[in-house]
Amino acid sequence: MNQNETKLGGRDLINVGIYTAIYFAILMAVAMLGMIPIFLPLLSVLVPILGGVPFMLFLTKVKKPGMVFIMAMIMGIMMLLTGMGPWPLLTCAAAGVLAELCLKSGNYRSAKKSVLAYGLFSLWIFGNYLPLFTDYEGYFAQRESYGQAYIDAVSKLMPLWMAPVLLAACFVCGILGGMLGRALLKKHFEKAGIA
Repeated sequence: MNQNETKLGGRDLINVGIYTAIYFAILMAVAMLGMIPIFLPLLSVLVPILGGVPFMLFLTKVKKPGMVFIMAMIMGIMMLLTGMGPWPLLTCAAAGVLAELCLKSGNYRSAKKSVLAYGLFSLWIFGNYLPLFTDYEGYFAQRESYGQAYIDAVSKLMPLWMAPVLLAACFVCGILGGMLGRALLKKHFEKAGIA
């Protein structure tokens, strides 16, 4: 690739913005379910699966390094601004790098690597759960207005052993969401030359 093929242009950044906004809208719609305790752990399942379609459509537009990483960082900043603290920003950075490396290994043209990259990208979601496992009291201090019944229910649903389960769910459901997105967007993949 020469420098013009790797340098991000205005159209690339517009695509990043559009697809990040769509993905974020899905995330926020699903996140509202987290007000019901049983749905809090299910966010690691629903967000990766439902977000798979727009993300895989986004990957048909990704031709240059950095686009997925920028999307990940925007998601991290949005989580920071919506009160989720710094953990999602850190996991977004790590997940964005992993997804970029995966896509690069397939020269941004491998459908299988695209699905795997979305699984890796979906690991960022785990950052939203980290405060629950690293700062239990601080996490619930911010949620006192939800009521003691909510806190008790979440405490029972989210013991420490759930941390690796949620992390694995983010990845596995990201793979499933990527496969769903790829299946639904097969024509777009073919048109974009992703085999």
